[in-house]
This record gives sequence, C-alpha cells and structure tokens, in this order.
Amino acid sequence: MNHTDLSKRLETVGRFVPDAARLADIGSDHAYLPVALMLKGKIDYAVAGEVVKGPFESAKRQVMKNGLADRIEVRLANGLDAIEKKDQINAITIAGMGGSLIRDILEAGRQNQRISGEERLILQPNIGEKTLRTWLKENNYQIIAEEILEENKKIYEVIVAEKKEQTIDYSKKELMFGPHLLAEKNEIFLAKWQRELKQREVILEQLKNASEKNRRETIQQEVDWIKEVL
Repeated sequence: MNHTDLSKRLETVGRFVPDAARLADIGSDHAYLPVALMLKGKIDYAVAGEVVKGPFESAKRQVMKNGLADRIEVRLANGLDAIEKKDQINAITIAGMGGSLIRDILEAGRQNQRISGEERLILQPNIGEKTLRTWLKENNYQIIAEEILEENKKIYEVIVAEKKEQTIDYSKKELMFGPHLLAEKNEIFLAKWQRELKQREVILEQLKNASEKNRRETIQQEVDWIKEVL
C-alpha cells in the first residue's frame, strides 16, 4: 500500500470524507490517506496526527516527497490534541485502532474542546464496534452510514457519524450489529456473525459451570440475537 494505491479499508474510509473537507487524520501512520485524498483533489487541507515518533517522521517524509507541506500539516500529538482551532477541521478520520481506544480519543477530544461537534466522524475500529457506537449514541451522534468489508481475510467495519441536536436512540441490538449493517445484512455481515456465533457458543460452553452468571446471561443474549439475525 502507498499513497497512490490505498488499501481497500483506507479507500473505503476516504470515500466518506466530504469533498473540499478540512480533514484531521488521527493515527495517520505514513499519512497515506490525507496524501491520497489531496492528490485526488478531494480535500482542501489536512492535519496528519501521530503520537509515535517513527510514524510521525514517516508521515512528514511522505508529505514532503509529494510537495504537500503547505497543505498537509504533520503533528506529533496525542489523539485529537493534533487539532487546533485555526485548522477549522470539518472531518475526522480515525482508522485501524480498537473501538475502545477510538472512543477514548473522542472522549478526551470532547473534554478538551478539540472537537466542536461540527465535524463528520469517519471511524474504522478493528474490534469493539459496539463500544464505539454506544459512545456515539450517548453523545448524540447519528450514524449516517456504515460499511462492512473484507480484506486479507479480515473483516472491517466503517462507521460514519454526525452530531445532531435531538437525542439519538439506538437499540442494544443496533449498537451490537450496526443499524445500517443490520438493515442490509450483506454476505460479509453474515459471514462475520456466523464466525462470532461459533466463538460465543464456545465461551458459553466454557462458562457452563462457572459462577459468572451475569457474563453467561450476556453471552446467551448475544447468541440469541445472532441466531435471530442470521
């Protein structure tokens, strides 16, 4: 993968970035995504945020190599601390992390006033999608689109959300499966949850004689939901 040939996963994330956006790509690694979007003329400005020195240096080199240093700023910062008010960011991408970590980054950004609520969030958690959707619901973000894809035998979900004035309400089932993915139920979605069902049935068997009644009931509820959905 490079800036001209993005992975299917990053290409999907990039597709949901609005035209002429001012983008903050958090955990940008080599800055492949903002560089690719800038070269395509899709975005006007970008911040590539990276907390680790090595990837930060790689991102800087990638931006310089493509002559984009005046349009993409690479910053060494923790999470959304990479964003400054003057950037006027209206889209944020966070990809390739666990859902709990993405949630923590968003929560810290909310508390530190690094996000205003005007930004579209394009999120790609590797695991923990339910945790992330729960945070979005609790903070009045509506999930406006979702996509599930498979690449290199791994299944990824992309969640796109925008903040609304009204209270957002999703059922526990929608938080688990994703409201849009649940409505569509495509082949990749079904393959993922068939796999998840097998894993949960193994856990249930292991918990059969355990004293963790609450956990057993939670897993059983999830097994019942998955069977219902499939």
